[in-house]
Amino acid sequence: MKISIITVCLNSVETIEDTMKSVLSQNYNDIEYIVVDGGSTDGTLEILTKYRDRIHKYISEPDKGIYDAMNKGVRLATGDIIATLNSDDLYTDETIVCRMVELIQENGLDAAYGDLAYTASDNSGRVRRFWKAGVYKRGAFSHGWIIPHPTFFCRKQVFEKYGYFNEQFQVAADFELLLRFIEKHQIRVGYLPKVIVKMRAGGKANVLLGIIRGNWEIIRSFQLNNLRLSPWFFIIKPITKISQLFRKP
Repeated sequence: MKISIITVCLNSVETIEDTMKSVLSQNYNDIEYIVVDGGSTDGTLEILTKYRDRIHKYISEPDKGIYDAMNKGVRLATGDIIATLNSDDLYTDETIVCRMVELIQENGLDAAYGDLAYTASDNSGRVRRFWKAGVYKRGAFSHGWIIPHPTFFCRKQVFEKYGYFNEQFQVAADFELLLRFIEKHQIRVGYLPKVIVKMRAGGKANVLLGIIRGNWEIIRSFQLNNLRLSPWFFIIKPITKISQLFRKP
């Protein structure tokens, strides 16, 4: 079973090499690695050139944002399963892809996900926050439960059947896609209780305007998919984030 892993990047010279090494070190044999660059000018392209013979598909051109770039990668992918690992994220060890594929195959799943650790921006070994996702229960999205998208592995046929990232969204298109796939269309999804991705702290969704925009897009996500949003969502969600500061992987 072929796995397509997509990395999107833009001016990521400080982190992209670590990301690529974590993909290229996986002990799973059938990986198609796709890199979609938004037209970097900071030295990122020189690093990509260094690994060019190990990148199966590569684009470097201006895009309309991160979700446009992700959609480019999904359309290029020829794997049975698709995963995205952004340019400041890392797989925690070389067995991650193998374990996720086994989970999906052995249980007849459409998709699977795991736990995520937020680390310091300058030290991926220093964990700041631990996101233990837990097992999905129907209706959980409405009450503030969210899957860490960087840990999401999904069959390509699900994208082909139910659509790609909604490029109208700037911050929460990953949330909308997960809501659409899992809550609306009830794909078969499994959970690996293990930290499979480290994410460096920061990002557009973690500044004030990003939080406001993200919450508005979450409301729109429920509306677009004709799903009920509990008024408790915006109370439980920040409480969950605060509790993650005190959990240990």
